[in-house]
Amino acid sequence: MIKRLNFMAYRNSGIDGLVAVEAWIAKSFDPKLLELVKVRVSQMNGCAHCLHMHRQDALKLGETDDRLLLLNAWRESQLFTTRERAALVWAEALTEITKSHAPDDIYEEAHANFSDDEFLALSIGVAMINAWNRLAIGFRLQHPADHKRAAA
Repeated sequence: MIKRLNFMAYRNSGIDGLVAVEAWIAKSFDPKLLELVKVRVSQMNGCAHCLHMHRQDALKLGETDDRLLLLNAWRESQLFTTRERAALVWAEALTEITKSHAPDDIYEEAHANFSDDEFLALSIGVAMINAWNRLAIGFRLQHPADHKRAAA
């Protein structure tokens, strides 16, 4: 994979705006649950760089390897709370918006577990990780292991 524009090193008001939104979300929503959502969405989108980064961030916040390993099969596991399940089902619906169109039953299930402010922050968080995934994949942001392999 050939790396393209290093958008992470490129500073302009667009990138600064995305970073500012991330700072707002970090103050507005449960950081550990948000990292879980970011890992799940990054799995769905196939973003190796974001998977690596958000897995590391989740571990730093006390997430476990077992839960991260089972995240792709969260529906089959008893390791996830009702609130986490609500966030994950909503994140999946928004990530697959062209297929799901965010059905009413999923909206109601998810919204019932969060205040209006939390639900909005979660939804913006899902939109943001989808945006970052698209930028990282589109610009071929490399996974750290790829950097090591290229240097060897």
